[in-house]
Amino acid sequence: MAIIDKKNRYQDLVKLLNQYSFEYHTLDNASVPDSVYDSLFSELKKIEAEHPEFISRNSPTQRVGNVVKGGFSKVEHASRMLSLNDVFSEAEIVEWFERIKKIDPTLEDIFFADIKMDGLACSLIFENGEFVRAVTRGDSFVGEDVSSNVRTIKNIPFFLRAEKEFAFFENGRTEVRGEIVILKDDFDKINKVRKEQGDPEFANPRNLAAGTIRQLDPLITASRPLHFRAYDIIRENPKEIKTNEFAYLALKNLGFSVNEQAKKIIGIKKVVDFIEFWSEKRKELPFNTDGLVVKINNRDKFSKLGIVGKQPRAAIAFKYSPEEATAVVSDIVISIGRTGIATPVAVFAPIQLAGTTVRHASLHNADEISRLDIRIGDTVVVFKAGDIIPKILRVLPELRPKNAEIFNFEKELSKQFPEIEFYRPEGEVAYRAKGLNSELILKKTITFYASKAGLDIENLGEKNVNLLVEKGLIRDLADIYNLQKNDLLKLERFAELSVNNLLQAIESSKNPELAKFIAALGIRHVGGETAKILAEKFVSFENLQNAELEDLLSIDGIGEKVAESILAYFSDDENLQILNKMFGFGVKVQNFAKNEGVLSGKNFVITGTLKEMSREQAAEKIELLGGKFQKSISKTTDFLVIGEKVGATKISKAEKLGVKVMDEDEFLKEINAN
Repeated sequence: MAIIDKKNRYQDLVKLLNQYSFEYHTLDNASVPDSVYDSLFSELKKIEAEHPEFISRNSPTQRVGNVVKGGFSKVEHASRMLSLNDVFSEAEIVEWFERIKKIDPTLEDIFFADIKMDGLACSLIFENGEFVRAVTRGDSFVGEDVSSNVRTIKNIPFFLRAEKEFAFFENGRTEVRGEIVILKDDFDKINKVRKEQGDPEFANPRNLAAGTIRQLDPLITASRPLHFRAYDIIRENPKEIKTNEFAYLALKNLGFSVNEQAKKIIGIKKVVDFIEFWSEKRKELPFNTDGLVVKINNRDKFSKLGIVGKQPRAAIAFKYSPEEATAVVSDIVISIGRTGIATPVAVFAPIQLAGTTVRHASLHNADEISRLDIRIGDTVVVFKAGDIIPKILRVLPELRPKNAEIFNFEKELSKQFPEIEFYRPEGEVAYRAKGLNSELILKKTITFYASKAGLDIENLGEKNVNLLVEKGLIRDLADIYNLQKNDLLKLERFAELSVNNLLQAIESSKNPELAKFIAALGIRHVGGETAKILAEKFVSFENLQNAELEDLLSIDGIGEKVAESILAYFSDDENLQILNKMFGFGVKVQNFAKNEGVLSGKNFVITGTLKEMSREQAAEKIELLGGKFQKSISKTTDFLVIGEKVGATKISKAEKLGVKVMDEDEFLKEINAN
């Protein structure tokens, strides 16, 4: 498992993001979508927040934009064209308002929200109601004069005509800010024609709009269906525009296209509702968008809240989960499915993707790993195929750690499954476990789940399990909880009484203790004692299911092999589907509750044979009384209980570590003290 050096990682991110920025702003030929850039940019900002000493003056966080190409003259903005801070969750929207409310306790929760357009930001300057200049954002201080090209955009008025309430806009300097976009339908038509003509298709509407505006020949610009949508209006006297809502009304009245979805919202909860509403609905919009802009409606309050760095405090950009995001592969684990096929899975820290939290992505087989050349420690682009299945699109080799090794699939199979022999049938891409098939695996899984080591379900022993599987009444583990009385009565060996007893036993197993349920699932290398450790650490099954590699490795007694096995189990989509099916049938796993008793805080190791009880019974008694049973002696052990036929090694180790040694009689007195 690769450990990422934060400083090297930071330097690599700065270099790569600057390259992407150059491609995007200067060449108008981005090699990655915005979502990939944003994902890496967010990681960069996080590292800078944790390690401010790393911050480079060349970091993309230290400037808004890049110098752009072309022969256009430079124009200084009268007021900066600022960017906005991004947030990615509804909780962060609430936190943003709470933060600025502390700065100004009189702030009312009245907002103005609008759809965030994915276009080229541009400012239109009017003098005494007449259009005189169009300027790009540039570096926020200085932009480019693109007036000749913007004049070709048909929905931009050259003269302001206003009703009485807005007549003052016709006098003096008026600046209108907005986005130049190409609508989705128009973009599709352009690409359709290019495809028919054998020309390469354009990547996306945003890049095409930006590239078109920077054409030196206005005739090319005029030939493309550019569209301007206004979102702000600025006057030399800011008191003339009291609210952002008024600004939108003015823009509409002056003849500009604005987003009809924009609205004043009272209450932060209503803002959250607005975000949720447009989560899916935004796909119906005529232009591309990846989020919303939320502003304080009162312009005076907005201004007084000021600017931090290059972003105003009083506005925030909410971004919906991207269709693509980046992640660092922390491990590649292999899962053996119900058919005996070995499936590799890439594991990474949680990312938000298309509205869900994603922690892993299937790599399908050894050939796919070779095709992607994916290695542990690699930064990868993850996407959702059909908005459902997370997949790895490609690797970003520029961010590969120097020590990243080529992943050897066969070597890893031997390491993770030393007791299983694998083979690759001729003409197939998958490796299979020799001697295992779906029916055999299922029978073993069900039998273990119902055994005393599992949930101890009476009347569901090996013979009955074999019969139920062979008759097709159980096709996966969850089907235990969907057995029907009428179906069972038709089988040999199942009379009325035995069927009732079986169904009652199954019903009683629906609320298992957390440790017992974990053990019953039969996760490789996770026996009863390990299950108890996991239950105590994670408290709930959901927490364990969402555990990351670092969480597992931080637990005393959990090594790399066990951690990888747990990750592999919960990275297998088939396992997750079965678990969800079980929960749908009414299985509800109890959260871990630590027993309190006379042995609370005391750790025991037992060696040798006890006369009065088995070692397992003794362990249960210890834990029932609040103590902890350990498999081996360590610095944390308090007592070593010795039975008959004990070697001298453990006693010697106990004495060296200062662990108290007691015989069985002393132990019985201890557990029967109360």
